[in-house]
Formats: sequence, C-alpha cells, structure tokens
Amino acid sequence: MRFLTLTAAFVVTGICLNLSSEAQTPAPAAVNPLDAIPESMPFDVPYGAPISLDRAEAAIAAAVAEARKRHWKLNVAVVDSGANLVAFQRMDGAQLASIAVSEHKARTAATFRRETKVFEDGIQLKQNYYSLTIDGVIASRGGIPLIEGGKIIGAIGCSGGTGSQDEAACKVGAATVK
Repeated sequence: MRFLTLTAAFVVTGICLNLSSEAQTPAPAAVNPLDAIPESMPFDVPYGAPISLDRAEAAIAAAVAEARKRHWKLNVAVVDSGANLVAFQRMDGAQLASIAVSEHKARTAATFRRETKVFEDGIQLKQNYYSLTIDGVIASRGGIPLIEGGKIIGAIGCSGGTGSQDEAACKVGAATVK
C-alpha cells in the first residue's frame, strides 16, 4: 500500500511540474496592428479653399433644424479648411461646456482630415491610447469634415447631446455641402 501511495505521489508531482512549466511558456507574440504599413496614406484628402460664411451658416441651419426636430439642444460650429471658426450657433438651453467642445470637434475634423469618430473608435475599440497624447485631438464623435470636389473646405462640430446625437446632427449639416 505504501508503494502505491508513493508511486501516486510521484506521478501527481510529475504532472504538476509538467503543467507548471507549460503555463510559464510565453505565448507567441501577437501581430501588432500598429506595425502594419498601409500601401497609401490614410485620410489623404487635400485641403481646398475655405468655406464661405453663407455655406457655413447653411450647414449650421440644417444641423440645428435636425436637432430641433428631435428636441435636442446643441452647440454647432463650422470651421474653414484652416480650422478657423467661420460660424457658430448655440441653441437655447444648450450646455455651456459644449460651446468649446463643438469648436474643438470641428477643428479636429478639419486638421486631421477625418471624422472625430475615428479617434473615438481607435481608443474604445482598438485600444489606440496613444491618440490621447496627440495635441488637438478630441476622441468623441460629432466632428465631420466638409468636403467639396474631393477637397476639405471646412468641418462641422456639434456638441451638447450624446455622441451619437451630435454625430447625427452633424451629418445632416455636412450633407448640405456636397
């Protein structure tokens, strides 16, 4: 009986040691998606002439009309292709902190030539936390470049609602520019 117990103890010890060494073996390195080299430049949209005041106001009017239809209180900003403020409107009762946020969203969309949702998705879905260290980035949807003839003429930014509300109103405003 003692022999069987001793044998069983050695077998169990051997199995434990084997499992322990396998658990410490490092997994093969995963491919880092940040190491991928794209064939072409992403978001390579050239800058065009700046948007006019009349067109900026039309984009804002469309975004505000969409917000009113849905009973949202938003701040809406339009910047030109150089990210300079062209027009702004604050709806009655819109959150004061969102004044600067709407402008920031528009500037980010213009200077980085992409929707601000790209940064939000990069951080939330892809864990690209380095985006948080880039000056001038706001990683919240609701900033959309205004493109005419394949060139960026400005951007629109909305803030005051949820990110999806801001984005929906901006898309309606951006649609007036095409």
